[in-house]
Amino acid sequence: MQLTTRVHVVGSGWLGFGLSHDLDCHVYLVNGLTEMALIDAGVGLEVERIVANIHADGFDPDKLKYVLLTHAHADHSGGCREWKQRLGVRVFGSRQAAEFVTAGDEAGISLAAAKAGGFYPADYHFQACSVDGVLREGDVFQVGDCQLQVIETSGHCCGMLSFLMTFDGRTHLFSGDTVFHGGKILMTNVYDCDFQEYVKSIKKLGALAVDALLPGHLGVALGNGQSHIQKAVDCLARMVLPPNVL
Repeated sequence: MQLTTRVHVVGSGWLGFGLSHDLDCHVYLVNGLTEMALIDAGVGLEVERIVANIHADGFDPDKLKYVLLTHAHADHSGGCREWKQRLGVRVFGSRQAAEFVTAGDEAGISLAAAKAGGFYPADYHFQACSVDGVLREGDVFQVGDCQLQVIETSGHCCGMLSFLMTFDGRTHLFSGDTVFHGGKILMTNVYDCDFQEYVKSIKKLGALAVDALLPGHLGVALGNGQSHIQKAVDCLARMVLPPNVL
């Protein structure tokens, strides 16, 4: 499903558009013409549905070269091994995400807590996958003729990244689970969800000028995306929490 000139959403679960497995986050395709990247990998179940969506949008999956992870929670990174085995993609993420994904570290991604909360079935297992590179604040990742700037936005969990891409004069922010449509955030009761880090990240994003806000779940904003980030900033200025997704 095309969103902007170079961005399609090809996967999305029950907290989104229902395009693929219920547990998938939004999986975005960045079209760099000569090559493509996915922003996040989905949960790793029924990956063929995402492949079918890529075909349906007129793309050759063989041009898919990279998966860029916003973070390592299973709905965002559980599909890495499937993508690597199917298409030989190279996987990139933060240092913490790389450690968790490489080891298949279910404790590191708080999978037991998520299962106890009813978000994953008891028989779901996080599949280890080798990671090809670590991304840090200020890095610029090239996908064909598209450039994505790496922004560290921890808070929802450790090692969260956002990606900023400007194309045709429009700025796109892939915000992962940091900030959502309506200025919502996603605080959960897990060991590495840190509110003070979250505040720093929201303020950092508040200094941008974003046209399209493309979060990991729920609605997207194709215009005036910065206004949604500003709603979260305004809540913090009033000494209150922005509304929580859950």
